[in-house]
Amino acid sequence: MGKGSYKKLKGSQNFRQRLILATLSATPIIIKGIRANDMLPGLRLHEVSLLRLLEKISDDCVVKINETGTMVQYKPGILMGGRHLVHDCGESRAIGYFLEPLLVLGLFSKKPLSIRLKGITNDSNDPCVDTFHSTTLPLLKQFGVPSEGLELKIESRGAPPHGGGEVLLSIPNIQSLTAVTWIDEGMVKRIRGVTFSTRVSSQFENTMIHAARGILNHLLPDVHIFTDHKAGPQAGNSPGYGISLVTETTSGCFISANTAVSYARAEDGGMEDEKGELMPPEDVGEQIASVLLQEIEQGGVVDTTHQGLLFLLCALCPQDVSKIRVGKLIPHGIEVLKLIRDFLGVKFVIKPDPSTGTVILKCVGSGLKNLSRKSS
Repeated sequence: MGKGSYKKLKGSQNFRQRLILATLSATPIIIKGIRANDMLPGLRLHEVSLLRLLEKISDDCVVKINETGTMVQYKPGILMGGRHLVHDCGESRAIGYFLEPLLVLGLFSKKPLSIRLKGITNDSNDPCVDTFHSTTLPLLKQFGVPSEGLELKIESRGAPPHGGGEVLLSIPNIQSLTAVTWIDEGMVKRIRGVTFSTRVSSQFENTMIHAARGILNHLLPDVHIFTDHKAGPQAGNSPGYGISLVTETTSGCFISANTAVSYARAEDGGMEDEKGELMPPEDVGEQIASVLLQEIEQGGVVDTTHQGLLFLLCALCPQDVSKIRVGKLIPHGIEVLKLIRDFLGVKFVIKPDPSTGTVILKCVGSGLKNLSRKSS
């Protein structure tokens, strides 16, 4: 392994996207200066956990971390996928942090992937598992990923700080994605949602629904929000509650917003200790309904949370033109565009559409093919 062939990167930002792109482009990387000047330097627990997860789904993947954790050497292996895998995501980030890399990498594995993930299913930092189920999986289908074998099953809920949730993720492997022309946002057709509660009164869910509907029914009558109250072992180890909403438009776009309320983890330095007051469920319902309306107002075929993933999927398409529309470009989306250019050599043409305040992006895909997949 010659030192010269490694792509050198600095800092802790966009850690997941760097690993995804390094893996798919088979580019060995060295990341230096990871939080070198922080009080607690080096990799966080969830970042180490993500590296271990990559080792689990790959063959011949090499990960070296220096003693202080401020430097990582990562040489991607062959994505294998596999059945009945299990990974404990820990308690420092939610399962949502691990789902995005798994969804993309699973598609290009040798075998279909099915994995049980344990940890926190709903928190306020990462997209919750309900959003992946309602919004992210339909997004993959736009790019030709078959529905068969694509599933996310929530077996138990886990709120911070002690988690205890479990989900079962299945991803089919594909030969290649399909390029898209996806610029029609359509009109809002219906709003669906789900509330959850663990180790608190199930009445909290009805309060959240009532508050959210109080705002959303001004927009349209077709609003259905379901409840998912968990008790006993299925309720995880900590009290929490939250709501996930998704809008479906007439052109098949799904725009989502979600939040969860729970006691903070110790390392968050959160104000909400085990005895503190949590945000009232009524406020949670109103707040998330307002966030959803802001996402709809911004325009685009995906919400801001899914911008980076949308760009990544376009860049991985065959050498054909993809054309998409998003609302305002967010900083994370811009960073992902830069990483795509650096790793895959794919450049996007970005054209603002002043009449709608949206942005249209075009690119020619990198033509990534899954060469290790056995042809059926």
